Amino acid sequence: MDVFSRGVGALTKQQRTTATNADAVEVALAASGDASAFERLYHRHVDRVHSLARRMIDFELADEVTQDVFVRAWEKLHTFRGEAAFGTWLHRLAVNVILARRGSLGQQRKRFVDSDIPLETMASRGSEPALGMDLEQALTRLPDGARQVFVLHDVEGYRHEEIATMLGLAEGTSKSQLHRARMALRKHLTN
Repeated sequence: MDVFSRGVGALTKQQRTTATNADAVEVALAASGDASAFERLYHRHVDRVHSLARRMIDFELADEVTQDVFVRAWEKLHTFRGEAAFGTWLHRLAVNVILARRGSLGQQRKRFVDSDIPLETMASRGSEPALGMDLEQALTRLPDGARQVFVLHDVEGYRHEEIATMLGLAEGTSKSQLHRARMALRKHLTN
């Protein structure tokens, strides 16, 4: 099983269709005020949202942010028009909630760094196998901007144009952040 889907198996096309149809029914019920239907949606999607939060924000905040995403989903459920699958809508909502939280954390901590210095000065792994670092650990060592772009592009599959819009930066900046993140990860994972 690949590291990005740990704990969540891949679905077949038929399973995805069945899940999408089940979501549509649950969304209709939840939008009419059925809290049990929303709870079923929560259980169906919480692992994916939590995984995204864990990769994009501090590990310690992933549980809290995941809950924030579902609170926001409950509040915004009436805006779901069904033009895309509920899971797609929820994922985009999750990205927006996570980015908003990261922005407020950065302002609170006064830690936004626009330079490449953190990427260049990150220590690499030692040569002993016992000191090995997996991808999850390496991701936590990336500066916030590089980690965001890497997760959104290489893990979640967003295009640079979409990432630039979400993060409020130039498409070229997204591409360069991705390149730098990949180089830093390669350095940590191969040394």
